[in-house]
Amino acid sequence: MMRTGRPRQFDRDEAVIKAMHLFWENGYESTSLAQLKASIGNGITAPSFYAAFGSKEALFAEAVNCYLQTHAQVTEALWDTSVPARQALETALLNSARMQYDPSHPRGCMVALSVMSSCSDENRHVLKPLEASRVRTREGIKHCVERGISSGELRDEEETLSLAVSFNSFMLGISTLARDDVPLAEIERGIAQMMRLWDASRAVDINSTMSKKS
Repeated sequence: MMRTGRPRQFDRDEAVIKAMHLFWENGYESTSLAQLKASIGNGITAPSFYAAFGSKEALFAEAVNCYLQTHAQVTEALWDTSVPARQALETALLNSARMQYDPSHPRGCMVALSVMSSCSDENRHVLKPLEASRVRTREGIKHCVERGISSGELRDEEETLSLAVSFNSFMLGISTLARDDVPLAEIERGIAQMMRLWDASRAVDINSTMSKKS
């Protein structure tokens, strides 16, 4: 009696990363089971896929968690109170931009791009963790602005608080610019320009103060 060969093995963690890249590039609904199987490789069959991951939705949840625990951590600088608020914000913007241009994975931010990928009402619940990540980033940016106001660096007025919307919109927009092959150097110069909005909202005009002293 002939023995059947053992099914080919695959590295599960590596498979999740490959799936993450596919979902990152295409979105949830536009990524097919066939694409996922081809990406994982090793001749994985549909039964083996379901045995390993349960379902496409379950694998997506793992891929999203993988992204949030790794690449998405670049914006955690927003919550770093050991550095001045302006520095924390600029660091998060620069880290996010450089991550989104890293050639080792798809361009853009999976969290931001999920807003633009078409998803039916039936499947919209799978995007909830990404939505929560966007909320946390938005709150982190607002946290930096509020720190700037509390420290007396920024003017305490409603217009100053609107800075958070400007910076959040810019951060979300980096993904489309990255996908459109706008050079990273231009993004970094754009970040420098955005930080001038912060400087324009200072409670004390540093340049004016220096000119008076001279």
